[in-house]
Parts: sequence; structure tokens; C-alpha cells
Amino acid sequence: MLINYGFDISILVPQSTPLITLLDIRDSRRGDIVGEGTFVTAPEVPVSVYRDQFGNICRRMVAPKGEFRLTLGGTIRDSGKPDLLDESLAEIPIQELPNDVLVYLLGSRYCETDHLSDMAWKQFGSVKPGWGRVQAIVDFVHERLKFGYQHARATRTAAQAFEERVGVCRDFAHLTIALCRCLNIPARYVNGYLGDIGVPADPAPMDFSAWCEVYLGGRWCAFDARHNKPRIGRIVVAHGRDATDVPLFHTFGQHTLKSFKVWTDEAADEKAQPERPAA
Repeated sequence: MLINYGFDISILVPQSTPLITLLDIRDSRRGDIVGEGTFVTAPEVPVSVYRDQFGNICRRMVAPKGEFRLTLGGTIRDSGKPDLLDESLAEIPIQELPNDVLVYLLGSRYCETDHLSDMAWKQFGSVKPGWGRVQAIVDFVHERLKFGYQHARATRTAAQAFEERVGVCRDFAHLTIALCRCLNIPARYVNGYLGDIGVPADPAPMDFSAWCEVYLGGRWCAFDARHNKPRIGRIVVAHGRDATDVPLFHTFGQHTLKSFKVWTDEAADEKAQPERPAA
């Protein structure tokens, strides 16, 4: 199947402001892209590209004073298969984990394992290790938190979400990640596109989505406590320890969000063209 994706974002800055974006699809999926427009800024400014320590594609630029717009659209080929569900996958002993996975066992800005460790072991310590224990954590978070866009707060941590029992997708992901790490299961934060493919359409405006990946059986597996069911068409943009590492854009100065549009939907046919933002 083909999926159209893209974004059209405008911000206002009171003065010339350096900016970094993490809005490009990761290298692991770029081979599936069948067509992508140019990353466009308005006004046009010089843009340089680099990979951060997690392999995410980052763009550096300086936004001039006033309104600054970022747009991109494309089409990607997807298997059309739902998220992997394999209850045979086991937890990997710490001494056997790859070196680059170890960082995802540690507490981080939004995932305070020290605050949640006792609760995590009491709640899940007796559950058989492996896929089933991770799913038990996801079920718990899904039931514990009430989703609502009105509950969004950029500073909410996993421990605060646990206490407040509300949140948005990033809070569901952070709490899942923290609880997994408490039990010595590597988990990382993921940001990307997730459209309403194979499920009833959500009437709310489309947004980038957050979920987590857990290291089981020697591979990273997607888990999504907000939806708590296998979904079709996840397109990873960036991953890191938590939301600190993967902001969609980071301005080194004040900014105000003026408009934010994201789209990701199944293309009508193989000849479909990527949707382009209006001029």
C-alpha cells in the first residue's frame, strides 16, 4: 500500500532565531519512499543536515524575524501489515544486550525510574518475563491514563502522569518506557506518522504521534499504550530516550506556533501523488 504524508507548520519569532527540526523520515524507511517533495522554508533560508547521536535526521537553519513556514510532502510504500505481535519474544539478559541498547535502560528527563521502581516491581515483578510482561505494562498504562488533548502539558513526566492519571500520547509512551526500564527492559521513545488506516477516523485534527519501542528477542518492537492494539502504517521520524531527544523542532529563542497541519493517509491507488501544501 501507499501512504501520503507531510506537514505544513508556521511559527512566529520576535527576532532572528536558530532552529533545529526533526521532521524527516528516518533512514531505515527512506528506501520505501516513492516520491518526496523538497523541504521548503518560507522565507527561504540556508539549511544544513546532520544526524544526531540516535541517527535522527536533523536540519539546522536560522528563522528570520516574523512568520516562518516549513513544508514537506511525500508518498511512502508500506507493507500494510499491523504491528508485530509475537508472544514468543523474550527479554534479553543485561549482560547480553548490545552496547548501544544499554542507554535505554537508564532513567531520563521524562522517565524517572527512581520514582517508579518500587511500584513497578510490586505490580509486574511476578509476571513472567518476556512479551507478556511488556503487554501487561501496556495494558496497565492504557487503563491508568485517560487520554485527552486538553490534558497536554509539555513538562509532565512519567511519574506525574501516573499520579494525575491523564495525558496525551507522549505521556502514555513515557509511562510505558519508565516502567519497562524499571524492570531492566530496554525501551525508547518514538515520534512519527500514524494515520487512521484500518480503524475508524479520529475527528480531531491530525498530529504527529508518539509511541514506544521495546527491545525483545534481539529486536525493537512497537508498543502503543494509548491505542493498545496493533496499528497499520507507522512511519518513524525519530527516536531517543524520551521526548527531550526528539522535539519536532527546537528554537533557541522564543516562538509562537501559528499553524500546524499534518497528514498521513492511505493513497487511493498506486499512481497517487503526494499531497502538497497550499501556497
